Amino acid sequence: MDKRERLESTIAGYMTDRPPMALWRRFPGDDQRSADFAQAIIGFQQRYDWDFVNIAPADTYSLTDYGLQTTWTGRSDGNRTIVKHVVQSSLDWTELRTQDPTRGEFARVIEAIRLVSAELGPNVPLLVTVYSPLSQAARLAKAPLMHRHLRTRPERLMSGLSTLTESTLRFVNALARTPISGICYVVEQADQDVLSAAEYQAFGTAYDQKILSELASDWWFNLLHLRGQSPLFEMLQDYPLQAVNWSFTDGKPSLAQGKSLLRGAVCGGVSQSDLHLSTPAVLRNTVREVALRVNKRRLILSADGAAPVTTPLSNLQAIRDATQQLTKGTF
Repeated sequence: MDKRERLESTIAGYMTDRPPMALWRRFPGDDQRSADFAQAIIGFQQRYDWDFVNIAPADTYSLTDYGLQTTWTGRSDGNRTIVKHVVQSSLDWTELRTQDPTRGEFARVIEAIRLVSAELGPNVPLLVTVYSPLSQAARLAKAPLMHRHLRTRPERLMSGLSTLTESTLRFVNALARTPISGICYVVEQADQDVLSAAEYQAFGTAYDQKILSELASDWWFNLLHLRGQSPLFEMLQDYPLQAVNWSFTDGKPSLAQGKSLLRGAVCGGVSQSDLHLSTPAVLRNTVREVALRVNKRRLILSADGAAPVTTPLSNLQAIRDATQQLTKGTF
């Protein structure tokens, strides 16, 4: 089976030659220049031959042109540290202006996509990480301040969310003119330890749906990456996405439980912590156990987020080799 066939069959619930597999990571420093970013992604894919590539810039990339200031401080997740937030008072939400996807950071990401696609060719599915408006808002302001505005100045925050949504829609429409297979849509605030279901419905779902309703019709693989300690799965069941990735540790729903709650495939099986700190032997056993735990179907082997940039290369190879060995005879 080729990569697309394997992924589409898995999403539909059919048996495959082996489960699809993919790990992704950020490339700090290189992600500041299109050509360097593309070369880093290309090299990573050529070494491990994942079933799809998730192009994941730093988590603040969509906010740089609003004036968010960041610096690289050596974080293991590969993200940059915010040194100056844009929103200091609730009125600042009303001052945001829609961004042009043909300029600035959006344009640099699009150029990197084109370079990656030209090198890897049409047989490697490409995704691009896109952050939800509420996830972006939690970076423009410090998250506690955003939550305060949500409860005390909701109309001002909604004004900002509308601007962020329009900027994201323009970027998504620009992505539709690139040879990608879909997006990895990041939702961070759909967490009952952070917001109530009603709050997320008003400030999250309402804007998510505007973006997801505009996804290109030929994008056949869109992945939801859900962050949070107690994710609000029921809020996301109708999202038009083909797979869901989340952290299943620390009391969160297991992969098997999540599979029963969601349509499409579950994406995960290995925690970022284990990927970073464990050994190849342990990870190979983990892959085999996970495949059995979810009844061998609707599973995309991955980590519960981006691989730490300091992950041992032998651990990355172990995930790839163990998944490759899960052929029809053993999977």
